[in-house]
Amino acid sequence: MNIQKIGLLSAALLTAFGASAQVKTLYIGMNGGTTEQAYVKYVFPEFEKKFNAKVVVVPGTSSDILAKVQASKEKPPVHVMHLDDGVMMRAVRMGLCQKLADTPVLKDLYSTAILAGGMAAGVSVTTTGIGYNKKLFDEKKWAAPTSWMDFADAKYKGKVVFQSAPSSSYGLHGFLMINRAMGGTEKNVEPGFTKWASTVGPNVLEYIPSSAKLSEMVQTGDAAIFPLTPTAIDGLKAKGIPMEYAQPKEGSVVLMVGQCVTANNDAPELAQKLSEFMLQPFAQAAMMEHATQIPTNPKTQLTSAPAIQMMDQFRGYMKNAVALDWDTINTVRPEWNSRWSRTIEK
Repeated sequence: MNIQKIGLLSAALLTAFGASAQVKTLYIGMNGGTTEQAYVKYVFPEFEKKFNAKVVVVPGTSSDILAKVQASKEKPPVHVMHLDDGVMMRAVRMGLCQKLADTPVLKDLYSTAILAGGMAAGVSVTTTGIGYNKKLFDEKKWAAPTSWMDFADAKYKGKVVFQSAPSSSYGLHGFLMINRAMGGTEKNVEPGFTKWASTVGPNVLEYIPSSAKLSEMVQTGDAAIFPLTPTAIDGLKAKGIPMEYAQPKEGSVVLMVGQCVTANNDAPELAQKLSEFMLQPFAQAAMMEHATQIPTNPKTQLTSAPAIQMMDQFRGYMKNAVALDWDTINTVRPEWNSRWSRTIEK
């Protein structure tokens, strides 16, 4: 090989190496499972191609992700984080988020999806209601649940699975709605705490930190009813898990997954681009079609019959959905968490 060819080859290698070296890796904290898989397969590749970047998911519950970012807030381990709305409000209050860039897509979102004055934005929305084991209910000839107080029905003794309220939005939502059904409010949780041991408590088989075990517990027949969202249930049903969703007569709880760009991250401009990208109709449609994530951008166009049907059902659930008082909740939640650990999950 002559010197000229060697020089050309070296130049080509250096160019390729330089292009490769310029690829920036962004880390995003979010739920794993179906949500992560859909983003990785249907959304992130287009972003990576467009911005010469790599997106890596750091999976975890909202509480897990918040704790990781809080522990390293001067050098956060993720550039963007997806958190349940209540946890997101805590993150903003802790100074862990930077204000979202004022991009056109923010103006397209439902007004309720703009969180904390634009510090965060809802990327998907659903409601927490009652999930139940359809196979077990059919075998027992039980009617579908209709009320949050069904968790206290003696026929479910040893068959209620409840997520831990300190670590799970589903568990917190379920507890607060049962508290409401007993006459309480977010400012008065005495009914829920004092009556739990004589109502729901005796029926609970296990308090779980997240919903990861639910599919297994339904398949083994251990779990009869549990707090969960219709979107999560739809995803598990698609995998053959015999679950169904029931809308409680008292209403379900609005659950929005918010996203924010972390403060002090090392690629703020690119992180803002990623946040903006996930709010685009293309990305929201992909997540609805492949992970039943209800879009917050009304310009999202759905094409599949199942997705359109689910949107119609969701509009029905929203008719009596309840929005919780997060300002009150986040002020007293540490006290609730401690009391839950002492008196309920002990």
